[in-house]
Amino acid sequence: MGSLVAKLADRIDRFGPLPFDEVMDLALYDPEGGFFATSGSAGRRGDFLTSPEVGPLFGAVLARAIDSWWESLGEPDPFLVVDAGAGSGTLARGVLAAEPSCSGAMTLVLVESSDVLRSQHQLGLPLVPPAVVLPAASVRYDGEPKTESGAGPRVVSLPGLPALNFKGVVVANELLDNLPFRIVEWEDDGWHEIRVGREGDAFTEVLAPCPELTRILGPLAGRIPTGARVPVQTAAASWVRTVLGRLTLGRLVVFDYAATTSELVSREGGWLRTFRAHERGLSPLQDLGEQDITSDVAIDQVTRDHPPTLVESQAQFLHRWGINGLVNEGRRIWHERASIGDLAAIRGRSRVREAEALQDPDGLGGFTVLHWEVRGT
Repeated sequence: MGSLVAKLADRIDRFGPLPFDEVMDLALYDPEGGFFATSGSAGRRGDFLTSPEVGPLFGAVLARAIDSWWESLGEPDPFLVVDAGAGSGTLARGVLAAEPSCSGAMTLVLVESSDVLRSQHQLGLPLVPPAVVLPAASVRYDGEPKTESGAGPRVVSLPGLPALNFKGVVVANELLDNLPFRIVEWEDDGWHEIRVGREGDAFTEVLAPCPELTRILGPLAGRIPTGARVPVQTAAASWVRTVLGRLTLGRLVVFDYAATTSELVSREGGWLRTFRAHERGLSPLQDLGEQDITSDVAIDQVTRDHPPTLVESQAQFLHRWGINGLVNEGRRIWHERASIGDLAAIRGRSRVREAEALQDPDGLGGFTVLHWEVRGT
């Protein structure tokens, strides 16, 4: 029995069947055996592919949006941009490679809980110690980051959100789907929670009453078939509240695959997925620590307390911020330099394929983008 499995078995023996979010938290984030703490990662050589790993085009389009948001805030210097759930830093590298106009003012904060992934932030990024540009992370700070005017871009790597109030932008690409959630199932007498128990060395599902979760879900549209399951995403909703509570002026932008809770009811559990080496994995209670566990984000749950300013698809977002212009520029570069075949030519040609993948309505282009604009008082 591995250390992670033994740890989970010990908790069940001491406390009884556990909520699924506790099991998921261990399976993904346990410092010794969790998936992201050991081997799990995004990328072509990793376990799944996100928009930044398709190529640098996603970061280049996002850089255009960030420039516009910076200008709308009056071009503050310093300008804090938080990449929440930064992974190995691929998105940050794409944004900086695009050389946005706000670079000189930018303090780019990469937030990643995995020590293994965070260790890769030093590769190709101008990292500085957090104390150089941020106040003590343990102190609530109602002011601006500390940095010289025009000294950016500076990059800071942290294991958690900086505990300060700030003006700026927070971007979360495929983060909320990985935050631990609980699971409920509809029976003839109402909702019951799926908890995790064990029989010998095997982990099993146990149904338990859950009046507090019923209150969180509230009424759902349409008939609920017996056996239907949905996630209860209190951690994701709490994360959104935390970020919006720290932003004094600016915006939060979230990219993820998402649907309403009522829509998830009809999917017969298809919203719950596992991944490993770009393939669908086994049951989430198998191979703990060796596969990703993820879910569609329940839009109505994470926006209930704070309705978003704008909801759009990823394809719409990319179109609005000029992906077509960047693709046309890539075509021009390719035609001009194809005979040379240098790196610029290859990058220009790759933009066409990247754009197709990023805007595919049945794939990444169908992702939901949630915007919260904080205008201050």
